[in-house]
Amino acid sequence: MTLLPLFDRQDFRIPDDIAHVCAAGETAFLHRHDAALRQYAEDKSNGMPGRHAQEQKIERARELLAASWGVAPGDMGLVSSVADGVSLVVESLDWRPGDNVCFDTNEYPSVVAPVALRPRAKMRFASGTEPDRLTALVDSRTRLIGVSYVSYLTGERFDLAALRRLADSVGALLVVDFTQAAGYLPIEASLADFAFSACYKWLLGTTGVAAAYWNRARQPDWAPATAGSHSLASGARPDYGGALALRPDAMRFTRGNPAHASLYVLVSALEYLQKFDVRDVQRHVQALCTDLLAHLGELQISSTTPENPERRGGNVCLEHPRAQSIVDALHAHGVWAWNGRGRIRFSFHGYNGGDDVDRIVAALRATIGR
Repeated sequence: MTLLPLFDRQDFRIPDDIAHVCAAGETAFLHRHDAALRQYAEDKSNGMPGRHAQEQKIERARELLAASWGVAPGDMGLVSSVADGVSLVVESLDWRPGDNVCFDTNEYPSVVAPVALRPRAKMRFASGTEPDRLTALVDSRTRLIGVSYVSYLTGERFDLAALRRLADSVGALLVVDFTQAAGYLPIEASLADFAFSACYKWLLGTTGVAAAYWNRARQPDWAPATAGSHSLASGARPDYGGALALRPDAMRFTRGNPAHASLYVLVSALEYLQKFDVRDVQRHVQALCTDLLAHLGELQISSTTPENPERRGGNVCLEHPRAQSIVDALHAHGVWAWNGRGRIRFSFHGYNGGDDVDRIVAALRATIGR
């Protein structure tokens, strides 16, 4: 029996004859976001009451994010991007010669690049596919372990509980990027010291705003190295001759005004997702991945994505030297997949169904054959 979509496809801007399977790159836009953007336009034009409405939208976004991540609203802040958030953490540390930071060799640049220009931080990279491959890299001088819960490149899902134990064994920070997981996988943010997620993928939002989590129980004394008007505790005229106090919660991440239009869209998206149990979305997405992986095996097409559902997310990835031309050809066959860094990536969300898998398989036969 063909698996039917979990979401109503008519809620999204997806043509009827298209397999939209690039959630890991950009999800389709919800029609309900039109009203969210209109409301933003009205609020922005309404003087001070409009600004108060925008501030209320910020708090609503924090409440919804906190509920979905199992944390308190005060633990959630907002940044412009994952790279922005990771940079705030990296820049706040007192780096010493000999300190090191550990990553997987396939880690996303937003997690690695903020460290790359720190001359005192030696970067170490684990290669291979063993689940515990980061263990051999960590020692007493490890300050930070950075990881994406789900890999953008291979679709591998990392064991965050094991990485938490590893970080604790040497007193290192665990910084997690949930971008390739938030929106279809249950998120246990409290395993991390700091965590971030872009909002324009499975969270169904748009660019311009990203979720930022500060584990205040584990890192109660953390403070960023820089601040702005929005991250200060008081909105009164600053006394620059005295001490400037930061906000006591995770909004100290947010130095300037967040992208309000993006937040209106994010709230619209989170309220839509709230109608579904994330565990149902996980089962749906992973069932589609399992089906596609089985078909790839029949076609003798190898994938870098683990077959075990406990070790993967919602991506099915294929390495290929002609990735871009194949993705272009698939697009012409009505399959909207994603290319990047030498791999073809198919990623599913609740608006996908078994018919999309069938369309992928047919398009692959026509495009690259056996």
